[in-house]
Amino acid sequence: MRMQTDVNRRRWLLAAMAMPAAGVWAAPPPPLMEVWKDPNCGCCKDWIAIVQQAGITVRVFDTGNNGPRAKLGMPKKFGSCHTARVGGYVIEGHVPVREIQRLLRDKPSALGLAVPGMPVGSPGMDGPVYGGRKDPYDVLLVKADGGSTIYQSYP
Repeated sequence: MRMQTDVNRRRWLLAAMAMPAAGVWAAPPPPLMEVWKDPNCGCCKDWIAIVQQAGITVRVFDTGNNGPRAKLGMPKKFGSCHTARVGGYVIEGHVPVREIQRLLRDKPSALGLAVPGMPVGSPGMDGPVYGGRKDPYDVLLVKADGGSTIYQSYP
């Protein structure tokens, strides 16, 4: 009986060693973000490039964002030039990648994040045309009921 147990342990150990390490320890795939924007919006393209540089895979829909924003439940009062969906959350406007990553990591109970309008100095609104200007803005955590709280301030 003991010999059979030892044989079974060896078989199990050999089988475990034969498993590909990538399948056991692989990092999760990067999240997929869907973005709706106007096809001619340059600041949206700049924001998308920043998101992609952070390792987030992006699928872009150049169809405008008013319809998708409404369909995803983001109140119009938080509107900006692009709307995105990632990890079950809605991202409205020029939200910094750091806050998107924090949202995906912490998973708060919320609809998503928003940076209403197009504040100069926010990601995608920070090109040379703005001469280094940075206006203060808040990233808002938007609740399912349409309310919001400040998630992060950028003075």
